[in-house]
Amino acid sequence: MGRSGGETFAKRQKEIARQERAKEKARKRDERAKASKNEPKPDGDPDIDWIVPGPQPLPDQFEE
Repeated sequence: MGRSGGETFAKRQKEIARQERAKEKARKRDERAKASKNEPKPDGDPDIDWIVPGPQPLPDQFEE
């Protein structure tokens, strides 16, 4: 016949817990976004900061 009321109640509690976790994740995501907006941007690309513009010296194996 019918289901016991506990199954429906447990399912609802599980859904409420899932929604609360989703809200918490969204709140943390918003905090991270706001924090990253407040941080100053670096002046250059860290991958190429070591490169010096202009002519480069020859490696030792090519010098006489």
